[in-house]
Amino acid sequence: MMRKFFVLALLAPVFFFSQQSRTLQQCEEAFIKNNLLLIAQQYNIDVNDADIMQAKIWDLPQVSFQANLIDPNKPSFLNLGPSKSVGVQQLFLLGGKRKLEVEFAKSNKELAQLQFNQLLVDLKAQLRETFYSLYFDQKKIKNIDNQLGYMNDLLKAYRVQTAKGNISLKDQVRLNTIVLSLNNDRIQINNEIVALNQTMMTLTGDPQTIEPEISIEEERELLRSAPLQNLEELQQKALENNADYLFSLKAIENNRANYNLQKSMNIPDLTAGLQWNQAGGLYQNEINFGVGIPIPLWKRNEGNVKKAQMQIEQAQKNTDYKKLSLMNAVTSAYQTWENQYQMYERMPQKDIQDLETVYKGMTENFRRGNVTLIEFTDFMDSYKQATLQLFEIQKQILISAEELNRLTQTKTFN
Repeated sequence: MMRKFFVLALLAPVFFFSQQSRTLQQCEEAFIKNNLLLIAQQYNIDVNDADIMQAKIWDLPQVSFQANLIDPNKPSFLNLGPSKSVGVQQLFLLGGKRKLEVEFAKSNKELAQLQFNQLLVDLKAQLRETFYSLYFDQKKIKNIDNQLGYMNDLLKAYRVQTAKGNISLKDQVRLNTIVLSLNNDRIQINNEIVALNQTMMTLTGDPQTIEPEISIEEERELLRSAPLQNLEELQQKALENNADYLFSLKAIENNRANYNLQKSMNIPDLTAGLQWNQAGGLYQNEINFGVGIPIPLWKRNEGNVKKAQMQIEQAQKNTDYKKLSLMNAVTSAYQTWENQYQMYERMPQKDIQDLETVYKGMTENFRRGNVTLIEFTDFMDSYKQATLQLFEIQKQILISAEELNRLTQTKTFN
């Protein structure tokens, strides 16, 4: 049973590679169309539009009607007679409350838009990083498969010769160790591919696994791209464009708008109205007007005003922290990209091509008996490590570049 599971685990990458081929653009189109988290976040903007609409609506006027219920002179109910009266009242908000409430609602919408923008950037960066990780991890799998194809055939032949007594068992074990190492690396990389495909499915809403499609020219161009600005300019671009930082700035304005709104709540509101009285006043069919306003003996909203003031100061400190954090994040992302890029740049393309040439030559010379088993296995182990590290460096270059793009939220690379 365990052997069957082991074989299935080794064959799992084959199934991934048999799935649909997708370009980055196709994945991004599916992401924009299907990502459920992005769609859900969009509703927050619509909700705040509704809040703006609600803030503009006036309070409803109040209509009242009065009439006699019991006639004390005649034992009867609802003898209306000539004693009816009708009144209408309207509440008028003073101190610019309605205007301030609308401004606060608009500020909330701007915050919701910035939250949506940041979520879009974060998820898109995650999509692109996942795409590139899948691409290079699958290149690792293909490279390991090529090595395993040769090594398994070689190990099979050695087992036959060992059984015949022509080759010592230690030589077979030496080859078997290389094969086991390759299989172990393939299982680990395959596990990473499984996790990456799950992430890609969630982001794109597509239940199928993909094989990332990047042309050789596009790969070369991506790996050779460099930032258009230096570190200081990139930090400034981040301050100008990063939605998360802009959100913290807008939060200060939002809390100030709330502070002004809460202060206005201390101003009493005016109630005014008209009343028609049929016979209960000084005159017949009397029409009266009335106004009412609370006596401002104390500030009834002073606690909320104090709270709003504290929230402004809190938002300012949060913005200071966001700025410092963003500057450090840009610096870290830039240095990470630069380290990976310089390491890759120091590798002449000829050396990378020579690696494959030497691999082919080594396997051919081993067949002919021109290379000892120890030399061959040492080379195979070194070749495996070198190729996996090369793919990892290439992957990290693109991932660190995407992180820099995410933080600056502008065109960073040429």
